[in-house]
Amino acid sequence: MFPLLSVSLLWAFSFGLIKGRLAGLDPVAVSTIRIAFAALVFLPFLRPSALPRRDVITLALIGVFQFGLMYVLYTTAFGYLKGHEVALATILTPVYVALLDAAVENRTCWRHLIAAALAVLGAAVLLWKNRTSDTIITGFLIVQGANLCFAAGQIAYKRIRPTLPAGVSDAGIFFWPCAGALVATALTSGFMTDWSAFQPTASQWGVLAYLGMLASGVGFFLWNYGATRVNTGTLAVFNNAKVPLGVACSLIFFGEQPASIPRLLISLALLIVAVVVSEWKLGNRLKT
Repeated sequence: MFPLLSVSLLWAFSFGLIKGRLAGLDPVAVSTIRIAFAALVFLPFLRPSALPRRDVITLALIGVFQFGLMYVLYTTAFGYLKGHEVALATILTPVYVALLDAAVENRTCWRHLIAAALAVLGAAVLLWKNRTSDTIITGFLIVQGANLCFAAGQIAYKRIRPTLPAGVSDAGIFFWPCAGALVATALTSGFMTDWSAFQPTASQWGVLAYLGMLASGVGFFLWNYGATRVNTGTLAVFNNAKVPLGVACSLIFFGEQPASIPRLLISLALLIVAVVVSEWKLGNRLKT
């Protein structure tokens, strides 16, 4: 559970950082650069002969969806939404995680679904406003595509990791998902990015390096590592831990005014309750 919490804190800074420091840069190019930096982090651990080709292809395909397509959609959404609105738009990810897991297992664990619903409620209580616009709706739908890609990748990795050959380290296999993601973002940028116009400043290159190596590289690694060590309900809940933390960072560090302090505290409390429900051993009576 600790790796998931650590990554949630790490990612909490990303919402405001992307919106505040990378505004104006092509989102697909940003995604490609971030994934390239992430792949470099794990290149020294790569042992090409450690995995059968089938496992390499599977891990790369996971990366295509969980990191590659997710990033393209996620970064694009910042052109339609504020930083804290992107955080809010990710709130349905726990439900996607729980439902996809139920579909794969061909059974429903109501404890996990209840925990996921509490996590959604905990995030929604922060910024729910009765207002819509074409821009907000478009941005929200784009983020849902990113959410589905990220949820599907988590469920796939959680099941595939235990089947890989014994003795292969987590760091040793993680280059392959990054490589798959890099192929996806690079191919997309080939059609959508005018690289001659992509001219980040020195400070923006610093932000890209931080986001790529730490938020993406170390963050994704620890997230998938943590995903294999908790039940699906807890994994679903932690998908929303970054929301109140991201809102708090937007409020404290980036000058946005997304929510009141009481609502922020209520959100955190609901997420804690969701984790308790997911981890409560007596909760297995709710399984069907």
